[in-house]
Amino acid sequence: MRARVHAGEPDAFRELFDEHARAVYNHAFRLTGNWSTAEDVVSLTFLEAWRLRDRVDRDADGQSLRPWLLGIATNIARNVRRAAQRYDGALSRLPKAGVMPDFADEVVTRIGDRERLALVRAALAALRKPEREVLALCVWSGLDYAEAAEALGVPVGTVRSRLFRARKKLNKLVTAGKLQAPERNREPRPDHGQVNGDREVAVRSAQEINR
Repeated sequence: MRARVHAGEPDAFRELFDEHARAVYNHAFRLTGNWSTAEDVVSLTFLEAWRLRDRVDRDADGQSLRPWLLGIATNIARNVRRAAQRYDGALSRLPKAGVMPDFADEVVTRIGDRERLALVRAALAALRKPEREVLALCVWSGLDYAEAAEALGVPVGTVRSRLFRARKKLNKLVTAGKLQAPERNREPRPDHGQVNGDREVAVRSAQEINR
């Protein structure tokens, strides 16, 4: 597969998409908290993967390309957040034009099992970006330290230390009762790309927070 992706075979990229698109979507959703934005991240991730195909190590036989794709998705999610912040900043400088409708209600109605995933999202929001990304990769996406290090382009030791800090911070917040789930957050239904059974992942994630 690595050799075929490196060579730019269209069928290989179709197979790559079929195998990993949902994992990329789930990771993007956890980082952005928005199903529509996560779908955009998926599209941009595979476009970027096509552009960067010649960087794939053809000789790494048997190694999954999932860490590579999740690393690309992480970078794109960062860029999307920065673009959103710049956009929000530009809007804030415009003259007030009356009350604009809040589309948050429309988004949250598409989300289920609100208490558990809301707690997960509240936990992520309490972390610094590097800690949040490592937690999302290692705990929710199931990468080991080496795979997460490959995805982020950092040493394995950095992954370990970031994950340790993230868990310590979350445990402290939970113990102090400062980590509260927003009332109306829910996760997207499977028809918007979320994997069936991701609710169980959220449950395990919430349990991981309390370790």
